[in-house]
Amino acid sequence: MNTIIGMILVLGVIILVHEWGHFVVARLFGVRVDVFSIGFGPRLFGIKRGATDWRVSALPLGGYVRMAGQDPTDIDSADRDWVRMRSAQQSEASQKVSDAAHPAAQLPGAELPTTPASSSSDELMSKKRWQRALISFAGPAINLIFPVLLLGIYYAAVGLPSDSFLSKPVVVAGLPADQLNNPSGLQVGDRIISINGTKNPTWEQAQTIAMQAPLGSALKLEVSNNGVTREVELPATNNPFARTFGYAPIPAAIGEVALGTPADHAGLHSGDVVRAVDGHKIQYWDQFVDFVRNSEGKTLQLDVDRKGQHLTLSVTPKQGVTDGAEKYYQVGIQREFSLSYERIGPVDAFKAAGVQTASLVTQTIGVVGKLISGRVSVKQLQSVVGISRSAGEAVSQGAYAVIGFMALISVNLGILNLLPIPILDGGHILLLSLEGIRRRDFSLAFKERFIQVGLVFLLVLIAYVMYNDVVRMLPLHS
Repeated sequence: MNTIIGMILVLGVIILVHEWGHFVVARLFGVRVDVFSIGFGPRLFGIKRGATDWRVSALPLGGYVRMAGQDPTDIDSADRDWVRMRSAQQSEASQKVSDAAHPAAQLPGAELPTTPASSSSDELMSKKRWQRALISFAGPAINLIFPVLLLGIYYAAVGLPSDSFLSKPVVVAGLPADQLNNPSGLQVGDRIISINGTKNPTWEQAQTIAMQAPLGSALKLEVSNNGVTREVELPATNNPFARTFGYAPIPAAIGEVALGTPADHAGLHSGDVVRAVDGHKIQYWDQFVDFVRNSEGKTLQLDVDRKGQHLTLSVTPKQGVTDGAEKYYQVGIQREFSLSYERIGPVDAFKAAGVQTASLVTQTIGVVGKLISGRVSVKQLQSVVGISRSAGEAVSQGAYAVIGFMALISVNLGILNLLPIPILDGGHILLLSLEGIRRRDFSLAFKERFIQVGLVFLLVLIAYVMYNDVVRMLPLHS
């Protein structure tokens, strides 16, 4: 049931928002919209208002709009004859310009209309190229705007969420092995009184100061332990895995297990708490992360607490994706988050939503760049199968998880639809731009082939990604 609800909320709503963007701008430019469908497939019921059939279709995943004259293959035989005649006359006119060096405006046929005589003024192809380009751009654009509205409303109504531990004072609960027994460094039990002059910093403030400090500089700390105050200097680093202030007080509880990952095949579940790795006691999440990252791909024996039941599971980490020379390993899990909410006003809520959306856009563009360069494999993409499962898990985790996942999918859909691939919105914009540069339309046959190439490419890609999703679900897959 969670999966069905998640599919409707995530895939259904996000795709409908995308099509609504196309609809609004199309109507703004006077384009007739024949169908606005909630869902795909056979029409179940609906109502016709004006020229538009507002319908509900059998498959409730997303929707579509059908604009008049949208498909070039819808042009009737008379219009095809007109296109052929128009192309022949343009070729003849161009040849005369070349031979006689006269302005095109002086040539017979140079002022022929640019659309078929039978074309209606409310059809898509009767509109200017820049208008058609904006109609194509509107869908992805609304997908990039929607997360700001969605997150902004949530932040204003509920509050700005953050990890509960971030608002706590910094007390060193545990240290990595290479920082233990260092008399000049931090000690277990140290409470940080100040960092570079910031008094009584929280974990959030401490992490921000450490990440923003210039490389090569030193962090000057004042710490207290058992009533004794002393000063400590630590090297500044922008490495998020440096554990500058020791392990954060985050329990090693699993919040989400990604489909088809080593953790999934090892049998780890959401809610599991890792108690030990290869016999080494685990108290904090970062301890577990360090064991996995530095495992060099060797199988790890985990002692796991699952709702009071003790389990021993084996997991073999796989090498992660990195832009640098460093190699690290991962198992495909996310920690369980304990959230606290800060009440903020509407202005600050939408500012925070804008920052979060901008971060999602940056991350998505980065992943697309890595896909193009080959640094990320297409096998890591998820089809509707994987997205549906993730959406179901988000539903089980609560409202903020669902909203966050909707924002992520909306941004992904917006960015991917802007790629210059035939049949996608970005492909239409590219074609219109090239026609604008040429100052004349491509032939109908070229446009049909352009669409066919894009359709075949997307169908093959979708089939391949879906195949990988299904294979990842198989228990024998490794």
